[in-house]
Amino acid sequence: DMAKYINPFTDVGFKRIFGQELSKPLLLDFLNSLFEGEKHIANLTFLDKEQPALFEEDRSLIYDIYCETDDGEKIIVEMQNKSQPFFKNRSIYYVSESIARQGERGSAWNYAIDSVYLVAFLNFSPIDFKKQFRTDVVLAEKGTTEQFSDKLRMIFLQLPLFTKEADECENQVERWIYLLKNMETLNRLPWAAQSAVFQKLESIADVGGMTRAERLQYDEALKKYRDTISVFEGVRMEGRMEGRREGRMEGNAEGRENEKKATIRRLLASGASVDIIAIATGMSEADVRHLIDEITKDS
Repeated sequence: DMAKYINPFTDVGFKRIFGQELSKPLLLDFLNSLFEGEKHIANLTFLDKEQPALFEEDRSLIYDIYCETDDGEKIIVEMQNKSQPFFKNRSIYYVSESIARQGERGSAWNYAIDSVYLVAFLNFSPIDFKKQFRTDVVLAEKGTTEQFSDKLRMIFLQLPLFTKEADECENQVERWIYLLKNMETLNRLPWAAQSAVFQKLESIADVGGMTRAERLQYDEALKKYRDTISVFEGVRMEGRMEGRREGRMEGNAEGRENEKKATIRRLLASGASVDIIAIATGMSEADVRHLIDEITKDS
């Protein structure tokens, strides 16, 4: 029961579709559909990430892409595909790091910085995000919400909240998201017949086109991805239902506490580590540890 196309949100799939020279036309098309009506990227190059990563794990799935628009504006786009705890803070940290890295020593430098945009795919809906598919964050003036500077921008795409079917997609970005989100279940990609870009996507994403070594690597990545996602999803659904039942019986605050504990118990039983539990529950690792202590005392 093997899917025809790769899952784009596994490490291997994401790199194949968005992180290699061969896939530049795809990336260009996707980013331009994302910035439709605002700016148009004329060309892009992958930046080699030579800078030492603070967290080895973290950098592996962030692609720094150097883009130049029609108007000669230069933008560094960080494409990110990683569901992690403390997602908001990490995102701010990465963007700030990319800005700070542009600094030059000496007094002659006049703070000429390129804009840094983060484009992040979220495979689950973090508890501390608004329930909307696209969240677009800019630096703005508080009173008027007028944009203060375009040097920093973060775009978060919560995939679970995109629910359109193929025939409901109204523009290129929606077609892209539909394909990425549903690729694993499709036998052929809609729109590939009319679109050179999606035709290319179809050939790049075809599992049949992989070498044996690539395939083994992909299977491993897929397993890792599914483990993480099933931990998120299963736990949150079950935990909510169980918590609701208990909550009705015991009044709100205590019910919520019990909901969290029930969730954490289930996560621990499935072998999840503290950081995965933090992601699944939207809690800090310290709070998770605290509740684990209480659970241990209770039992």
